[in-house]
Amino acid sequence: MIIFKCAPWDFSMKNVTEVTVFVLKGFTDNPELQIFFFFLFLALYLFTLMGNLGLIVLVIEDSRLHNPMYYFLGVLSSIDACYSSAITPNMLVDFLSREKAISFGACAAQMFLAVTCGTTECFLLAAMAYDCYVAIYNPLLYSVSMPPRVCVPLIVASCVGGILHAITHTTATFSLSFCGSNVIKHVFCDIPPLLAISCSDTHPNQLLLFYFAGSIEICTILIVLISYGFILLAILRIRSVEGKRKVFSTCGSHLTAVSHGTAVFMYVRPTSNYALEHNMVVSIFYTIVIPMLNPLIYSLRNKDVKEAMQSWMKKPNLTVVCEFILKGITSCPEQQAALFGLFLIIYMSTLVGNLGMIVLTKVDHSLQTPMYFFLRHLAITDLGYSTAVGPKMLANFVVDQNTISYYFCAAQLACFLVFIACELFILSAMAYDRYVAICNPLLYTVIMSQKVCWVLVAMPYLYCTIVSLLITIKISLPFCVYNVINHFYCDSLPLSLLCSNTHEIEVMNLFLAAFNLISSLLVIVVSYLLNLKAILRMKSGEGRHKAFSTYGSHLTVVTVFYGTLIFMYVQHKSSHSLDTDKVASIFYTMVIPMLNPLIYSLRNKDVKYALQRTWKKIRNFFTKVHKPYNPYK
Repeated sequence: MIIFKCAPWDFSMKNVTEVTVFVLKGFTDNPELQIFFFFLFLALYLFTLMGNLGLIVLVIEDSRLHNPMYYFLGVLSSIDACYSSAITPNMLVDFLSREKAISFGACAAQMFLAVTCGTTECFLLAAMAYDCYVAIYNPLLYSVSMPPRVCVPLIVASCVGGILHAITHTTATFSLSFCGSNVIKHVFCDIPPLLAISCSDTHPNQLLLFYFAGSIEICTILIVLISYGFILLAILRIRSVEGKRKVFSTCGSHLTAVSHGTAVFMYVRPTSNYALEHNMVVSIFYTIVIPMLNPLIYSLRNKDVKEAMQSWMKKPNLTVVCEFILKGITSCPEQQAALFGLFLIIYMSTLVGNLGMIVLTKVDHSLQTPMYFFLRHLAITDLGYSTAVGPKMLANFVVDQNTISYYFCAAQLACFLVFIACELFILSAMAYDRYVAICNPLLYTVIMSQKVCWVLVAMPYLYCTIVSLLITIKISLPFCVYNVINHFYCDSLPLSLLCSNTHEIEVMNLFLAAFNLISSLLVIVVSYLLNLKAILRMKSGEGRHKAFSTYGSHLTVVTVFYGTLIFMYVQHKSSHSLDTDKVASIFYTMVIPMLNPLIYSLRNKDVKYALQRTWKKIRNFFTKVHKPYNPYK
């Protein structure tokens, strides 16, 4: 969430200074190890998201999984994805940031989400054990014993119990005074390390943690043990070996996933036994590793899930059409030759301009500010979606068969959507950055710290990756006979015009496009209005001119980019003309990525001076290299 007005904490007069910002110590201060951990946990987090979101989609899409057991499994996957997302993104940013600070409010929010998800998962695993008992002990009455009116209250009660438990501990922990050290010896805001640095009496909090966590663990483990006791009795009555094997396979996944032991080890023990370094490792296991393992356990050990995955992979609609034909811009050979030359020049200009901007903002010391950090990522997104489309379009101008394989088409669509959506949010982050620079110049370096900048960039990349994968998966529709796409690249709009029933994907595409455009544009508009208010209050004409010139480049880019996208996507299907859309698509996939570095270099004084300095360095280098050797000197 972006906050447009920052106010200092209003503390009552005390003899001690209250802590308003915490520092997460993390695993290590070694830069090489931090890079290693960043890539390791990034891989784990991406696997967690893909596994859990894939399992949710599978449960929703496959009719064979529409029973209580898999409804609980879908909710468990949602909780696992949220659990990991509450902790991992901030930890990844900390690996790359020098400042490992987290605000008081953000720390409280992180603890609340972590405790909510952890507690809800305990209750949910107990409910799943009861569901497993009903399915095995009373198989003929299973659908009667576990109807939606029973399953839904169990799920809701699990979530409510998790929320109430989280509220209790978050309120109790953050009511304490933190007047000494603000360094948390952990990778996230957990209860024990926060109690360790409090200067208040934490004995009531430790008792609260012991009794609440202990009660929840004992109750949920008791339900699991009783359920499995009855299941074992039912298994002993089964005479068929095949029947026993089927029952064990049904419960095996759940039994493997039950991981209450780590929570018992973490919280339900005396304070004297706490070793925060050891707890850190255990916390990583149950907050990051277990959410990644759960979908693997249920997919590898569960016959129904494996069959659903196999049938989804072997759908007739995925094998009827193996490749598509891109109709392109024109079929006239003379025009294709001219267009190939034109778009080759445009694409090469895009490559040179954006790569030059990336290198320039990285190496020039005067451009090491948040504004140019965001400009560098704007150049990366421009380069990304232009490269997703440009090379294939150029190749189709010079080959006879303008075909593209099914999987290459899906990859092109996914990459294009990631970068095009990221650009929206990076432009809104740039607008927020300019707001802070103009409205709060004295606090600019504090508010727009390196960590904040990374968060404002990393979150759009993560969100857009998830959305693009969701759209790409949903477009796995029946392409029965007609495989000609009336476009020059794989866009979601031409794909939705094929022979499938595309109402659902059209509604989802329209909703996501409208949400992305409106939410990012709202941030930009609010930033501009607040800036305009601040500029009008300036008495100096020179100051106003400087403020307006700062916004000139950004305003030009926003107007052109958003105008084209609104024209393309936020309109009803009946208003679409694919030939008109092709022209608009050319503009925002090829022309805008070429124009953006020109706009920022021609209209920005700092970039122009940096270009001149860099050019002088390059010229001096080559002059020294080619200078003839004088032996008499």
